[in-house]
Amino acid sequence: MTPPSNPFTRRQLLQIGGIGALGLGLPELLRAGTRDSATSRPDKKSCIFIVQYGGASHIDSFDPKPDAPQDICGPYKPIATSVPGIRVGELLPRLAKLAARFCLVRSMSHGNGGHDGGMHVCMTGHSAPKESTPYYGSVLAKLHPATANVPSYVWVQNLAGDVQPRYLTGGFLGSAYSPLRIGTDLDTPASPGFRFTAFEPVMDVTNERLARREQLLASVDPDGGSMRRFQEKAIDLVTGPEARRAFDLDREAPTLRDRYGRWPLGQNLLLARRLIEAGVRLVSVTAWTGLPPGEKFRNVQTWDMHGEGASLGSIFGTGHFGLGWALPRLDEAVSALLEDLEIRGLLETTLVVVVGEFGRSPKVSGAGRDHWPSCYSALLAGAGIRGGMVYGASDRTGAYVADKPVSPENFGATLFHALGVPPHTRLAKDGFTEPVSAGQPIEALFP
Repeated sequence: MTPPSNPFTRRQLLQIGGIGALGLGLPELLRAGTRDSATSRPDKKSCIFIVQYGGASHIDSFDPKPDAPQDICGPYKPIATSVPGIRVGELLPRLAKLAARFCLVRSMSHGNGGHDGGMHVCMTGHSAPKESTPYYGSVLAKLHPATANVPSYVWVQNLAGDVQPRYLTGGFLGSAYSPLRIGTDLDTPASPGFRFTAFEPVMDVTNERLARREQLLASVDPDGGSMRRFQEKAIDLVTGPEARRAFDLDREAPTLRDRYGRWPLGQNLLLARRLIEAGVRLVSVTAWTGLPPGEKFRNVQTWDMHGEGASLGSIFGTGHFGLGWALPRLDEAVSALLEDLEIRGLLETTLVVVVGEFGRSPKVSGAGRDHWPSCYSALLAGAGIRGGMVYGASDRTGAYVADKPVSPENFGATLFHALGVPPHTRLAKDGFTEPVSAGQPIEALFP
């Protein structure tokens, strides 16, 4: 056989029966971005889901309790926001100015107080999810795949070892709807010299080698089979500039990067905005705020603030596991994201979610607060969510829901509704026996 001397055309590449044979090294998860002309529309909405992994204290942030005893209310005072009657913790001044753009849900509740189980509840919208229940991003990648030449579902920043790696799978939907994961521990877009290389082809794969592989594979599977559309997407990602451009933060102005904050959360949210702008449907971002200068890395569970008893320092300190460090980073990054999305005209079509797997206990013990799923808060903005409001209420100590409880099912149904996915859409393992969500959207959150 004499291989052709000219470069391969796109059609010739698509005749190859397996992307792996090309030596491109793209993971199977990139199938999630495959276009489906029968279901994809350019007007579908997207989501940036910011996960406060570890469980953030609602009392010190979105639901202050100034009239509670000192061992409950903590040292931070509430501050007024731009919306009369709504107050947040004093370490969130930038978000306070943007209160008209978001809704605070102060009556979140479920019954799983473990990181592993709580995260599974949080990211599926099910109070008792099955092991294989898919996360929000996988569902959206299945029902509303990206129409641009980018993956449908991306997860920025890893979770730690106390959570099973379900977040890296597509659940019962399969690996085709897994996220593309970016950033692990200290290797993040905020790190000097960070480079994302998943879309770069293997350098030593020459046209001659491609020719021999194409001839061999074509003889085995001349029609290409059902993998053809996945091959097309993978080749587009490698040979096209769109995906590589979206992942390149160096294209952003230094002043904007500074506004988001040069810490992991800030740069990860800036990357999330770029990905949404490029056409990714859902970006989950682990809300790791990075390390204060001089501290050694322990894990990415910023919000798991158990205090001095767990050798983490005071929850009210300025260390890695202190609100004095974490909340200003959150305030800086999330406020920048909301402003940036609005300026670019993306907030109307982008749902922003900020929530952890649970809240933290009302009573301070050992300079820390423990896990508390009975009552906690979430922030929602964009994609038609009504801004400038609070939904639900906790009791006087923030321990239990006092008004309008929000279950994982109803929270999930609300998110799907905002994203244009009817909660009753059938999406069981067999394709029809169970709905996407068993809950009901919270109608008060929409105009």
